[in-house]
Amino acid sequence: MTSLDVLAEQFTALRGRLLALAYRLTGTRADAEDAVQEAWLRVQGLDAAERDGIRELAAWSTTVVSRICLDRLRSAAVRRESYAGPWLPEPVVTPLDGPRQDDPLQLAVQGEEVRLAAMVVLDKLTPEQRVAFVLHDAFGVPFAEIAEVLGCSETTARQHASRGRRVLAEADVPPRIDLAEQRQVVEQFIAALLARDTERLTALLHPDAVLIGDSDGKARTARRVMQGADKIVRFYLGLLRLYAPEAISAAQPMLVNGDLGVFLPHHPGDDQYRPLDPRLTVAVVRDGRIVAFYDHCNPDKLRTAGVL
Repeated sequence: MTSLDVLAEQFTALRGRLLALAYRLTGTRADAEDAVQEAWLRVQGLDAAERDGIRELAAWSTTVVSRICLDRLRSAAVRRESYAGPWLPEPVVTPLDGPRQDDPLQLAVQGEEVRLAAMVVLDKLTPEQRVAFVLHDAFGVPFAEIAEVLGCSETTARQHASRGRRVLAEADVPPRIDLAEQRQVVEQFIAALLARDTERLTALLHPDAVLIGDSDGKARTARRVMQGADKIVRFYLGLLRLYAPEAISAAQPMLVNGDLGVFLPHHPGDDQYRPLDPRLTVAVVRDGRIVAFYDHCNPDKLRTAGVL
């Protein structure tokens, strides 16, 4: 007979893997943690015979967490219809000196596939495509088990994963580069911004660079997805007319899903400048130029990330 204490020890060992799975599926820390906790509560609710029927806890818990996340994804699609402006995955913030060893999610997001740039693309998939793709390509779950999670045939599960894989391939997510190179490009951009050097700012941006701001209407950022180096340069230069230069220069570097990000704390402003809402911004760099900015301004997400 498998005791609950034995299962608890086994489940604790699996917790980091399950959190990584749930975060990749939902894009939010709260949903990921809730899904893993709910899976454990279901283990606790099993009677002795049902516990003995679990041949492999890793496979059983992966299936349960995936089903819970699938339900969350389907309901999230409805919730986001009322979200003000673009939605970004919740950032997972880590100190520059590395993840806390007692935070399994901080450890999990050091992987290439959990970078914000990749998570943003995952959010373009249907719930079924996302679950099938993540389970198979990232966690090696057989399609027969994925079909059971999705409630479809094995052939359909394969099709969902294939479509998700194709979307990721077409998005051509930039590979992660050395942190020192990321920092150099970001610092050059901030210096050029403070110097109002339009030519240098433009040179540091890819011509088709995008800026996505997430605030849910609770802070100031770009209201729509902005694309094009010229538009982004004008946007940032416009900010310098509204906000004090010292508010911009107060940027604090930190790791966001394993990549370099900068946190701008609240600045009260004065008679000349507006107050600055706190924000956490990640710049995605490819070949020495910035291809995307992800500007997190929603205070709820910043609190979840632990920067407020």
